[in-house]
Amino acid sequence: PAVPPASGGAIDYTHPRRGTPAPPPPAAPAAPPGQPAQPVAGDATGWSMDERLYNQVWGMFEDLARTTAAYRSAVDFAEARLEQELDKVLSDPRNRVGGPGDAAREAAETKHTDLVDQARAALDRDLTQLLAESDVVEPALPPAFARWDNPVWHGYRVPMEIPMAVRLGDLRLPESENLRIPMLVRLPLERGLWIDSGRPGSPDALVEPDELRRLAMETAVTHAARLLAVYPPGEFAVQVIDPAGAGAAALAPLVRSGVLAAPPAAGAAGTAEMLAALTRRVDLVQMALRGGASDALPPGFDTAAQLLIVHDFPHGFDDRAVNQLRYLADEGPAVGVHLMMVADREDATAYGPLLDPLWRRLLRLTPTPDDHLADPWVGHAWTYEPPGVPEGSQVLSQVLTRVAEARRAWNR
Repeated sequence: PAVPPASGGAIDYTHPRRGTPAPPPPAAPAAPPGQPAQPVAGDATGWSMDERLYNQVWGMFEDLARTTAAYRSAVDFAEARLEQELDKVLSDPRNRVGGPGDAAREAAETKHTDLVDQARAALDRDLTQLLAESDVVEPALPPAFARWDNPVWHGYRVPMEIPMAVRLGDLRLPESENLRIPMLVRLPLERGLWIDSGRPGSPDALVEPDELRRLAMETAVTHAARLLAVYPPGEFAVQVIDPAGAGAAALAPLVRSGVLAAPPAAGAAGTAEMLAALTRRVDLVQMALRGGASDALPPGFDTAAQLLIVHDFPHGFDDRAVNQLRYLADEGPAVGVHLMMVADREDATAYGPLLDPLWRRLLRLTPTPDDHLADPWVGHAWTYEPPGVPEGSQVLSQVLTRVAEARRAWNR
């Protein structure tokens, strides 16, 4: 038994199984009097630098949501006050025409302008600080959080641990067009992804349907490549259903590098075979987990997380295949089987409301900017921007080549 400390001695309050406490975040340099502190990358709580950066990014997201909500609320108040004062002026017939009425209207409009200007000044001050923070945070992000144009990808090394989150794109608001917040989603994914190849995100986007479908498939490949790159060798596998082969050009980086678990399934027979195999996998893992015998899986069972990319749905799908797809969307994420649909919902209208639960189960993303995402705090409509590889860059192919080499070296 532990010997109690002597009377008057220091008491150790450290949790016996928690180890050393989290290191403090880096301290920001002292700012001149009257000036805001200079931002520092990783200036948030966390047990690792990646966790601190993750928390800092979400702090930036919340700060932008909060300051924008305050600005919009102030503008709404100014509009309501202007309307009330104008109604008060117009309610007196003597003030509708002539000097007193004009003076009252001018005074009300001046108050309105002053309130809006004050609100905009406060917003601009906060945006300036957030832009400065973004300028230091973006270059410090690890590959899982970084844009494809970040230099960190040029020194990419295959990781040995699964990251806590992955970047699926950027988010912005109309009041701050120059400020983009990384859209980070925790891993493992709790929901499947739906890359909407239907209507363009913005009504001003003049994108032909065929071009939109091509962009949607390229976006799916970009997401898949990032997921492969941020998982340890052999811990994440990608399979593809492309019944008509229409996505062959976009899938070329995955096929050439050899990172796919199997060639893309084609035709109704290939679709049925791949869906049946993944359905059996989900059933096996579920039975093992429910029976408390996760080590009783068949010999040689691949424990890697699985991502199924489905292109051109519902082409090549019969009723049985559709039901299996719904099953994978519902039950798959809990046992490491994830779904990425590249589809236009209008193409599946023949199924009626049968597929409504499927679409709701998936996180909708778009190949072009679209303001369809809302935050749970203040309900802002955030514009989502998909991740893009710089024009002419070979970074995607280079990263996939290193992933394939690491898998061969580890025999995975």
